[in-house]
Amino acid sequence: MTYFIIGIIILVFGYITYGKVVDNHFGADDSIETPATRLQDGIDFMPMSWKRIFLIQFLNIAGLGPIFGAIQGALFGPVAFIWIALGSIFAGGVHDYFSGMLSVRHEGKSISEIVGMYLGNGARQVMRIFSVVLLVLVGTVFMTGPAGLLANLNLFGLNSLQVWVMIVLAYYFLATILPVDKIIGKLYPIFGASLLIMAAGIGTKLVIDGYQLPAFTLSNLHPGELPIWAILFTTIACGAISGFHATQSPMMARCMTKESYGRRVFYGSMIAEGVIAMIWAAAGMAFFNGVGGLSEVLATGGGPAGVVYTISTSLLGPVGGVLAMLGVIACPITSGDTAFRSARLTIADAMNFDQAPIKKRLLLSLPLFVVGFALTKIDFNIIWRYFAWSNQTLAMIVLWAASAYLVKMAKSHWMTSIPATFMTAVSITYILQAPEGFSLPTTIAYPAGAIAAIAAIGYFLYKTRLEAVPVK
Repeated sequence: MTYFIIGIIILVFGYITYGKVVDNHFGADDSIETPATRLQDGIDFMPMSWKRIFLIQFLNIAGLGPIFGAIQGALFGPVAFIWIALGSIFAGGVHDYFSGMLSVRHEGKSISEIVGMYLGNGARQVMRIFSVVLLVLVGTVFMTGPAGLLANLNLFGLNSLQVWVMIVLAYYFLATILPVDKIIGKLYPIFGASLLIMAAGIGTKLVIDGYQLPAFTLSNLHPGELPIWAILFTTIACGAISGFHATQSPMMARCMTKESYGRRVFYGSMIAEGVIAMIWAAAGMAFFNGVGGLSEVLATGGGPAGVVYTISTSLLGPVGGVLAMLGVIACPITSGDTAFRSARLTIADAMNFDQAPIKKRLLLSLPLFVVGFALTKIDFNIIWRYFAWSNQTLAMIVLWAASAYLVKMAKSHWMTSIPATFMTAVSITYILQAPEGFSLPTTIAYPAGAIAAIAAIGYFLYKTRLEAVPVK
């Protein structure tokens, strides 16, 4: 377990060191009044303590992503740990910090509006549509998945999928329209703390009980022979970098009372998620005696949810079973409701629509839930495959917008433009080679991805030399 422990240490050290570098480069300034106090409305703009905001942000961006994604990514072998560590520190943490802090600097605006300010009105319009569609898809899938699990458990004697869908939908509706401190502010810190405690318990037991990881290698161990580049970098998304996070950060940007909290809330939440991913990748490999054993259990033991339940109950006993239930059912629900809330805020920002009156919140929320409920009737097995690509493409766009911001501020852009270039290569390569994409051979997909990345950074450098990107 040596390199697993080293990976955890690297993540913590990255937060202490590079997280501070990012914070200093951005220039967090506590003399600037934040939207939480300047625009307080008792609904979405609501001052909260940084500890509560951290736990809410952590749960918002985590859900099942760093668990299920890390378990699937563990099939590639120890190379997954390198991506989790370096991705979280140099890409995901930077992405989450800038998406949150740019929102703080711009009145808590949604990410589509931030992108439009620095990449132009065309990008704004694309991002508005892209973000809302993505958020409704996330909310819908995270509605039907937990509802199906609850129906299978026959909880309270209810085994009807549609009944549970309606129950989850009702909860989503309340969490979307009520003030942020009523449900999200009260329940999420508890769930967030539980997710951290669960992961800490799993990681500690792996070490104490003497579980062994495969010998460290950079070779691809995936049983299905999926290529590391770029499949690994989309399989483990939330545990390294995820564009979905950028849709969540503005919600907490509206609650933060000091800019100096940004490193703890935004960068820190991403590092915490990286730690979760590191633990579950290690658990997947070690508990089942290697990648082969994990692959077999994933195929025959109920998928990632079955892996989580088996590991949790085996290592933590009955308590672990309860925590596993919390993780597999509550976590996606808590990501789903904030997805719908983010969709409401994104539309409201686009329309400059005041959200203080409840009738105006209802006016935007009701159509979203009608669409979401209608989508539960559709098989998402094919559509949802595109989420991985959409997720990383969104992260790429946000990093380019952050780069444009740094140029406008007359600061070095390499902190964001390097990961933006990398994610451009990942996004283009993935969609070209993936089965749900164009299914092109790597001999075409790899060079095309590299050329696209070089073209993107080349165009960016050319534009920045001509003129600073104007704020619209």
